[in-house]
Amino acid sequence: MSVQPGRHAAPEQRGGAEEEEPLPSFSEQMSEQLGGVRGLIESSIPITVFVILNFLAERFDWWPLRTTLIVACAVAVLIAGYRLARREPVRHAINGLFGIGLGAYIAYRSGEARGFYLPGILYTGGYALVLFLTAAARWPLVGWLWSVMFDGGKPRWRQDGALRRAFTWLTLLWSVTYLVKFLIQGGLYLAEQTDLLGASRLILGWPLYALLLAVTVWSVRSVTRKQRALAEA
Repeated sequence: MSVQPGRHAAPEQRGGAEEEEPLPSFSEQMSEQLGGVRGLIESSIPITVFVILNFLAERFDWWPLRTTLIVACAVAVLIAGYRLARREPVRHAINGLFGIGLGAYIAYRSGEARGFYLPGILYTGGYALVLFLTAAARWPLVGWLWSVMFDGGKPRWRQDGALRRAFTWLTLLWSVTYLVKFLIQGGLYLAEQTDLLGASRLILGWPLYALLLAVTVWSVRSVTRKQRALAEA
């Protein structure tokens, strides 16, 4: 049975037959996974603040690194606190707060602003490795993530050869993309190019993730669309 991206995975029994509710549209699915436009903006604000303040501090020596770190962390806390006070989802804000807090700690302990980006670099490298290993083991991670996000966690795609192949090459695509990102940012980190490292963190952050997710959704829908066309022919 093929995965139907436009169908819900929690069937209801009605008259002995299973009926499935339609999932949200493609744009709604994208928005949910990325936290919406507001979530995208909020996740980049603390990093953008750090990049700008650190650039000014290094060029004009207006304040110490500690001040830049405190302001960036304070912005992340305020964003999470604002969402919490309004009883809005805080998952994306909390995830961002944890990463920023860890980076700030490393930067403070080392006395180097580039340490702020180290956790993200290591995470990217680890993610690239895990993606590659799961694809090599023929249990592509993107397939499992897809089933969790769009199919209620059911591994129905494992029984579909076309989808299994699609998820394998998609997992390899994600792996190679994250590997390139890791090499770029790792090289900038070792070269102590802090300003360029900050810029790459913004450019290769959520825009890249959004692009990969869009390619993934389009590819899977293309496969299932062809399967439906063949079944109806």
